[in-house]
Amino acid sequence: MADIFEEITIQTASWRSAVSDAAHTVRDFTRRLELILSQDRRKIPVRDTTFSADFTQFCTQLREQTDQTLQYWQQTRQQLRQSLQKQKPTSLQAKSFTLRAKAFSRACDELTSAYDRFNEVYQNYTLTKLPVWILTACCDDINNWSGKILFLTREMTKHTLAQKRTTHAQ
Repeated sequence: MADIFEEITIQTASWRSAVSDAAHTVRDFTRRLELILSQDRRKIPVRDTTFSADFTQFCTQLREQTDQTLQYWQQTRQQLRQSLQKQKPTSLQAKSFTLRAKAFSRACDELTSAYDRFNEVYQNYTLTKLPVWILTACCDDINNWSGKILFLTREMTKHTLAQKRTTHAQ
């Protein structure tokens, strides 16, 4: 059980880092898009000629990374639920995972905020069509799994509290 806890704690921290990096990249794309729109309004030739290709590449990579991570979490979630029936986590393991899950949830909130800002700016963009739907799907999937991970932490905490009550009752 300790091995699976270490693994999910490390993976949660890793995914938080990846989501935080994605939020930073989306903010960078928002800044670049604002500059492109400003240049277009002033009838200045657009200097950022790689924006569309960079954005498409980012969205594709984020989709691939999200799919791999979601597949990992689906399998791990099943394993963890089965393990919880056999062996209860220690309170330290549960607290560690809960803290990492909350940090991951905050990173998801950052990504959502960055995406919302990008979407506001993108509404005025008509120069080329961008695959924003991929970014939308990734944000939705990541937020959905954030909720599932937080629910899993609540389940683990319940098991830990039940174990403490049983220990104190004896």
